[in-house]
Amino acid sequence: MSTHAKRERLLLADLLEAAGPDAPTLCEGWRTRDLAAHVVVRERRPDAVGGAFVKQLASRLEKVMAEFAAKPYEELVQLVRTGPPRFSPFALKQIDEAANTVEFYVHAEDVRRAQPDWTRRELDQVFQDTLWSRLERMARLMGRKAPTGLVLRRPDGQTVVAHKGTPVVTVTGEPAELLLFLYGRQQAADVELDGDKDAIAQLHETKQLGI
Repeated sequence: MSTHAKRERLLLADLLEAAGPDAPTLCEGWRTRDLAAHVVVRERRPDAVGGAFVKQLASRLEKVMAEFAAKPYEELVQLVRTGPPRFSPFALKQIDEAANTVEFYVHAEDVRRAQPDWTRRELDQVFQDTLWSRLERMARLMGRKAPTGLVLRRPDGQTVVAHKGTPVVTVTGEPAELLLFLYGRQQAADVELDGDKDAIAQLHETKQLGI
C-alpha cells in the first residue's frame, strides 16, 4: 500500500521542527505553532473539529486549539510526527492515506514556502499522479466559489473543470502546484494563468478558493 501520507507527515514534522514555533506560514494568521496545533486537534479531538464548519461550535474549537498551542512546542511537533492514537479513524492506513496525503502535502508547503529561502521540491511522477487523482475528485467542490470559470490543466494537456462560468481562466501547472492554487495559495503556486486579464487578477485576489 502507498505511504504518501506517512511520508508527508514526517516531512511536515521535520519542517515544523526546523522552523521553530513562531515562523510564518501561508495560512493567514497562523504561525507554525498554530498550524501544528491544527493538525493535532484535527486528528485527536473530533469533538472539537466540527467548529470549523458549524458556527455554534467555533468557540469550542478555538478553546481546544489554544490549549494545544500552549503545549511545549517540541511536544506538539512530536504529536504531529507520531500521529493519532489507535482509537482514531486516522490511525487506519486506508483512512490516513485518503484523508491526509493532500492535507499534509499542503501544510508542508505552507511552512516551506513561507520562508524566504524556500526551494521547490522535485516530486516523483507517482506522487504527482496521486495528487492529480485527488484533484479531479475535489476540484468542483473547492472551485465552487471561484469568481470566474476555472479550468485546471496539467502540462501534458489533461484538464479538469473546477468551476463553470465566463470568462474562463485556465491554470496550468503540475498537479502539486494546481492543488496549492486551489487551496487558496495562489501567490505561492508555480502555475501559469491564461485568460482575460481582469478575470485573472480577480481570481488571484480571491481568498474564497479552498474549503
